[in-house]
Amino acid sequence: MRRWHQEREGYVRADRDVPVHILETIVWQKEQEIQTDRDLSHLKSFPVRDLVGSLRRSSHQPALIAEVKRASPSRGILRQDFDAIAIAKTYEQGGAGAISVLTDRQFFQGSWENLALIREQVDLPLLCKEFIIDRVQLDWARAYGADGVLLIRAILSDRDLVDFYFYAQNLGMQVLIEVHTIEELNSVLALGDVVDSLKEGRGLMGVNNRNLRDFTVSLQTTIDVLSGMEQQLRESIFWVSESGLYTRSDLDVVQKAGAKAVLVGESLVKQPDIAQAVALLLHEPSH
Repeated sequence: MRRWHQEREGYVRADRDVPVHILETIVWQKEQEIQTDRDLSHLKSFPVRDLVGSLRRSSHQPALIAEVKRASPSRGILRQDFDAIAIAKTYEQGGAGAISVLTDRQFFQGSWENLALIREQVDLPLLCKEFIIDRVQLDWARAYGADGVLLIRAILSDRDLVDFYFYAQNLGMQVLIEVHTIEELNSVLALGDVVDSLKEGRGLMGVNNRNLRDFTVSLQTTIDVLSGMEQQLRESIFWVSESGLYTRSDLDVVQKAGAKAVLVGESLVKQPDIAQAVALLLHEPSH
């Protein structure tokens, strides 16, 4: 039985011979990757930046986490003339509060090396966007310069989610916990120590508008998930809306629902002029 699935039935199953959706395909691949290199002795050590603090201090509301992303399983190559460092610098100059960096190589054509290169060239906090199923990936993230990491509720047991959350904190990083459904959210809210940490501002909660089984997208997901929240939790936790955000009007929709930041990648990376796309997203008049 696959290690990450010993305690929980969810999107990712261990009792099949072949994966039945893209998330399962990706996670099965991750198990192979994490066996290849567990030596961290050759990696650098970078100072840690305050991801949550940077987003809270952003002059743009909701704050922008801009994503460096070359490809996706559903869209293929998003940009042929892809320059990870140049894109990250454009995001920084345009007013992003943080930068998300895809490190998955096979499905998103990212890399850990991109994370380190961007860390050396920009001052903003970096979120490592990876499908984490093992502590060693958290070690890699910190060693390559990440200030925060993504943990996806749908692929982790309660035990691993709690363990990885606090292990990342011990490494100096902050965590963005991602949910897609009200049921997933409720399962996170049942983890008392994690919720206390989130309420104290030491982590983030994300709502992914993209269904990770079939990659369909709807902003209604953020509205539905946050509308069922107690007002106190909606206000005390720093919420991030992810995926499917293209215009300032989209940002207004999720901000009204309770999102304090947005994570945007595809709609920026695909534009011929990324600087102009960031400016329009952040400054376009609301309607």
